[in-house]
Amino acid sequence: MKYFKILIATTALGLLTQLGSAQILKPGEIAKEAGTSEVNNTETSTIDNGVNKAAGAIKGLFKKKKKTDPATTANAPVALPPPTQSGTAIGMQQGPISAYNNYDFVPGDQIIFDDSFADDQNGEFPAHWNLGAGQAVVNTIAGRPAFLLTDGNYAHVSPLIKSPSYLGDAFTIEFDNYSSGGYPPKLYFYNSNANAIAASSDQACITIATDVIGIENKTTGLDLQGKIPADILSERYLNKWHHIAIAYRNNQLKVYVDQYRVAVAPNLGTKPHAFDIEGIGDPNNPIIIANVRVANGGGMNMLGKKFTDAKIITHGINFDIDKSTIKPESMGTLNMIVGILKDNPDLKFEVDGHTDNSGGAAHNATLSQQRADAVKSQLVNMGIDGSRLTTKGFGDTKPISNNLTPEGKANNRRVEFVKQ
Repeated sequence: MKYFKILIATTALGLLTQLGSAQILKPGEIAKEAGTSEVNNTETSTIDNGVNKAAGAIKGLFKKKKKTDPATTANAPVALPPPTQSGTAIGMQQGPISAYNNYDFVPGDQIIFDDSFADDQNGEFPAHWNLGAGQAVVNTIAGRPAFLLTDGNYAHVSPLIKSPSYLGDAFTIEFDNYSSGGYPPKLYFYNSNANAIAASSDQACITIATDVIGIENKTTGLDLQGKIPADILSERYLNKWHHIAIAYRNNQLKVYVDQYRVAVAPNLGTKPHAFDIEGIGDPNNPIIIANVRVANGGGMNMLGKKFTDAKIITHGINFDIDKSTIKPESMGTLNMIVGILKDNPDLKFEVDGHTDNSGGAAHNATLSQQRADAVKSQLVNMGIDGSRLTTKGFGDTKPISNNLTPEGKANNRRVEFVKQ
């Protein structure tokens, strides 16, 4: 059975933080754990951006290594080298939301997997994942719950999704990655999730390094490269959270890093059905990911067409946890809405905010109204006449999925644009 891999290779020279079994140390203090329960989205937290470069480059990071697991230890504390100096704390976004003006990534419209690791206990394996080999653990990295691959050659983990072939003809995958000094994480795609926890040989891959993105399919001979933009290139990539977004549709694959579409494969040459994440785990320099979301659908191509639908349901407009602050990666969806409004000058929308049921009813109603108002304000800032937009917050009163699973809650957290 054929499969292929996407290699997410965020090379780095050192994480330069010190991690215990239940917390991570920042310069001179213990970083706060993300103790707030999940309320309508994951948290945009601050990270340390001023740590020094670790001595010596990592050699042979991208060389092929035999995928056999050495003896591993149970979830032992991860001891990372302490930083040599403190720096300025910054959020994940690389500049203001205006930096995303040309962002065109639109996530899928049906979320099938969503995990922020906020409900998992530090030092334990997360509840919504399979462990195929090696060792992995949840812990707090720079104030954010994260999933660490700490041991194994290769360690590999896969999301717990019931269907054996869950990726549709069009799908998107998003996650955050903290650039560390360990081996880079890899995304492997398979024909079914039955194979997604088994060791594999090389077929095709995408490598996201600090200087270049390579897209390769050994079966078809595909070998493409895209250069990482200068403002996040090489050392500027290190010791920060970065948002990775992957979109697949009609055999075309696009890879985004932060606000940039860095590489495109017009013809990938294969159709994925399931995936896992792999790499060489290291207790001192683990592979680190957070906020994993998988959605089917996506690539809504409405621009230049007469809009006739009753409404648009979006899951790509996201906010800071329990706030109405729009996350910058939301701009792909907002740019799409602006394009529809400009192509249809008589069109008016009611912007509706919806939450899951994590908070109280009154709180959720207020929060959803604030979020709808924030979306309208952003669209006005992008050139849309405010008279074409009204807003309404429904809180958790109109769920479109159950609130019993992370995916159900994620589908209920949404912004709708209802034709007036």
